[in-house]
Amino acid sequence: MSGEDTFLIVGAGLAGARLAEELRARDFPGRIVLFGTEEHLPYERPPLSKEYFAGKKQLREFTVHPGDWYRDHRVELRLGTTVTGIDAAAHTVTMPDGSTEHYDKLALATGSTPRTVPIPGADADGVHVLRTVEDSDAVLAAIQGETDHAGWLAVIGAGWIGMEIAANARGRGAGVVVAESAEQPLLGSLGAEMGAVFADLHRAHGVDLRTNTSVREIVAYDGRASGIRFGDGTVVPADAVLVAVGARPNVDLARDAGLAVEDGVLVDASLATSDPDIVAVGDIAAAEHPVLGTRVRVEHWANALNQPAVAAATMLGHEAVYDRLPYFFTDQYDLGMEYVGLAPHDARVVTRGDVHGLQFLAFWLDDERRVRAGMNVGIWDAGDDIRSLITSGRPVDLDALTDTAVPLSDVTP
Repeated sequence: MSGEDTFLIVGAGLAGARLAEELRARDFPGRIVLFGTEEHLPYERPPLSKEYFAGKKQLREFTVHPGDWYRDHRVELRLGTTVTGIDAAAHTVTMPDGSTEHYDKLALATGSTPRTVPIPGADADGVHVLRTVEDSDAVLAAIQGETDHAGWLAVIGAGWIGMEIAANARGRGAGVVVAESAEQPLLGSLGAEMGAVFADLHRAHGVDLRTNTSVREIVAYDGRASGIRFGDGTVVPADAVLVAVGARPNVDLARDAGLAVEDGVLVDASLATSDPDIVAVGDIAAAEHPVLGTRVRVEHWANALNQPAVAAATMLGHEAVYDRLPYFFTDQYDLGMEYVGLAPHDARVVTRGDVHGLQFLAFWLDDERRVRAGMNVGIWDAGDDIRSLITSGRPVDLDALTDTAVPLSDVTP
């Protein structure tokens, strides 16, 4: 690579900012341009439903780099700019005004967009999603109002964002009702048994959690949301409604450019797309995983943090493989948790420790008694052992796995 080369990064979140950092750390001498649709400097998103919403962090504390870092490292920031097209043959991207920018290598870090619900009232004022710092501010302002008295928040969807916001809204004194169509919260991530742990936790903290239910309508008065109507006709009043039913990867730009796209932009283990001069990272990257033996796309902070090192190496023509196991974490009330791995939907769950006391480990096993994923709740020294069990691919002794007296290093016969 020469000082004449231009590397463009589309998407100025954590993944995009980290990729610029990694390129400079690897002594790339050329031009780096980072495009972002928001006006803010790149920042991390997990705090929006965690510490920021809880009032424990300010935006500057989870901003990836201060503004002068980009100047000092010769990274051109194009904030408030949406790239509208890619011409892979010409090696250019197009701006909203029709101008183009040439690239030698291109990185896509376009993230995801919250899904909405196709029900009456979904477009009313006071109906929110959570993706940006302004979204988090808007939800908080809605439940606090103009007084110190917190109002009521209705949450549609009991996934990670919905449950974290519910916990932190309760921490601020707001009343919370959560509507979930599945039998338990977090069902797709954790399954019914572990989902029940979180259901009990939230109900114990005063959340009106309703599962196996549907929302027929977001009730609005004078154009503003005032509650939700369930499938049985019951109406629950609320000062604000948060729709937290997942997100879709922003792949339109890649698809229109002719890249291979399914549920995400298809990339190999080096994070290269079907075009060798384009890589993809973060939420949109559906990557071949050399350890798990399958294609993986997860919308987690850890990917945005760690994939850029591999993508930077690939852009510079070096061999690199992204083989980190999927990882995420949450803090809800007095529960702290880390999860690593990728469990099949039919996995068996076994636990070790005190589930009711929220000091336990959970393991997801396949039919051959191999650990495919693990979760540590309130136990912070087990992460490396859990990863070793997953990567070993060896079957475990179930009696040993569930016995707290047996070291995890000794549970594989």
